[in-house]
Amino acid sequence: MSTSTHETQILADPDVPLIRIIREFDAPPEKVFRAHTDPELVVQWQGPNGMEARIDHFDCRTGGSYRYVHTQDGEEYGFHGCFHEVRPNELIVQTFTFEGVPDGVALEKMVLEDLGNGRTKLTATSLVDSFADRDAFLASGMEVGVREGYERLDAILAG
Repeated sequence: MSTSTHETQILADPDVPLIRIIREFDAPPEKVFRAHTDPELVVQWQGPNGMEARIDHFDCRTGGSYRYVHTQDGEEYGFHGCFHEVRPNELIVQTFTFEGVPDGVALEKMVLEDLGNGRTKLTATSLVDSFADRDAFLASGMEVGVREGYERLDAILAG
């Protein structure tokens, strides 16, 4: 059963190889930003249900980098990237690589919009090299992981 009152929209752009994620949260931008930049919080919500997250390093600042691993049933899935621009409470621009497909690098941008009354709209885009890469990204199960992760994030933000 979902505790979320907000739908996570995941849209494939028809004109460029881009995925757009739109989600509202019942929390101010400062809390949503912190949940995306504090490694102790990130491991609590990121990824699909049933997977455990481990952060190897997470230096969320302009010029910083990250690497984390999701594990399930003895399998490990590594991800890494660099933070190109970080503006507290409003913007994160980063690269994202799934280590199982090391040549597939996405350029990601997350924008937080203050909706007032303690609410935030998150709009995230992931731009990849080709439509085939975009479609593979979608087919990888990322939609489930994003939706389930954001439902867990709702609970963290409410706490």
